[in-house]
Amino acid sequence: MAIPGAVGASIVDYTTGFPVATTGAAPNNDHEAAAAGTADVVQAATSRSLYVSAVPHDLLEDLIITTAGGYHLLRPVQTDFDSRLVLYVWLDRAQGNLAVARLRMQKLADELIAT
Repeated sequence: MAIPGAVGASIVDYTTGFPVATTGAAPNNDHEAAAAGTADVVQAATSRSLYVSAVPHDLLEDLIITTAGGYHLLRPVQTDFDSRLVLYVWLDRAQGNLAVARLRMQKLADELIAT
């Protein structure tokens, strides 16, 4: 994987909770459950005014869930037509670098749109 410390990753359609693509491991060895959970978290964050920025047209960039052993990073892929995808990366806390992972995820999201 191109992200140091990454344990697993997926691309999820967060409107359905369907994993479009997966690689590596998933929490509890269940990519489908991880995708469904990812969809739930993104939908909760995007549908609540509590998380809306005061800046007009400011979009959600990342969600980071921290556990004792790792980080779960979620990054919606913004497109001009139908922004339904989110990148999910499970990062080992001891081996990964959160800042590097966020930058790599941003680049991956941009590459997904360009192709």
